[in-house]
Amino acid sequence: MTKRILITGYNSYIGTSVERYLVRYNADLGREEYRIDTIAQRDDTWEDHNFSPYDTVFHVSGIAHSDVEKTAKSEKSLYDQVNCDLAVRTAVKAKAQGVHQFIFMSSVIVYGESAPVGCTKHITEHTLCAPANFYGDSKLQAEKRLKELEEGDFHVAVLRAPFIYGRGCKGNYPLMAGLAKRMPFFPDIENQRSMLYIENLAEFVRMLIDDGRGGLFFPQNREYTTTSQMVQLIGMANGRRIRLWGILNPLVRFISKMPGKAGKMANKAFGSLTVDQTLSTKDFSGYQIFSLKESIMRTEGKV
Repeated sequence: MTKRILITGYNSYIGTSVERYLVRYNADLGREEYRIDTIAQRDDTWEDHNFSPYDTVFHVSGIAHSDVEKTAKSEKSLYDQVNCDLAVRTAVKAKAQGVHQFIFMSSVIVYGESAPVGCTKHITEHTLCAPANFYGDSKLQAEKRLKELEEGDFHVAVLRAPFIYGRGCKGNYPLMAGLAKRMPFFPDIENQRSMLYIENLAEFVRMLIDDGRGGLFFPQNREYTTTSQMVQLIGMANGRRIRLWGILNPLVRFISKMPGKAGKMANKAFGSLTVDQTLSTKDFSGYQIFSLKESIMRTEGKV
C-alpha cells in the first residue's frame, strides 16, 4: 500500500533531500511506494491544507541554529514561535485530521554544546538535557509539548540528530570543504564527533515511516569521526593530500581557551560530542548504508 507523506518546510535542505531520496527509491522499485507532498509554512495559508489523506507528517520547518550567535536574546520569542509553537500547531492539526504519525526533526543540541577541546562528551540514555542556547531550548520545549499530544493511534517520533551533512548542505561542512581545498596541512586534534550523512537520515526516515511508530530516536553514521579526518577525506575526494601536523595542536588549544568568538569557534570545530551507538541501532538497523568515506565522496559529487 502506498504511503502518503506530507513534508513541512518547503525547499528546506532536509525536506528536499528526503523527498528526492524517496522519489528515487520509488523509481528503483518501479512502483510508487511513497507519495510525497510539501507545504511552506512562512505564513498561515498552510492551515488551509487538508492533512487527512496523509499517513505521516514529517515536520522540518524551523529556524536553524547556525544563526544563534548573531541573534539577540530579545529575538528568543521568534525561535519559540517557529521551532516550538509552529510544530505544535502542525501536530494538533495532523492529529485532528486523522494522521497517524508525526515525525519531528529535533537535534542533539538539546544536550548543550559539544565538549571543549581536550574533553569528551558522550550521550547515553541517562544523559540529561541541558540546552546551552534558546535554539536548543526551543527544540526541547517542542519535544515535550508534542509528546503530550500522543495518544491512541497518533504517534509522535522525535529525531535527535547530530551534525547533518551532504551534497548542497549549508553550515559547517562547506567551511571544512573550503579549508580542505586550500590548506596543505591541518591540526591533528583527536576529538570525536557523531555525524549523520543526509542519505543515511533519509533511509532512517523511510524505515520509520514504514514502521509507523513514535518514540525518541538517535540516527547517526555507524562511525564516529574527527574534524581532522573529515578534512583529510574531503581533500582526498578532491585529489589533494592534506598533512596532519600535531605541531599546530597547542595553538588550537590556546585559542580554545580564549574568551569570545575565537574560543567558541575553536571549541565548536575541534570539540567532542558523541551519541552512544546502541541508542542509534536499538530500534532500526540497516539504515547506515553509506560509510563515512563513501558519504564524503557522494557529498563532493565524486560518485
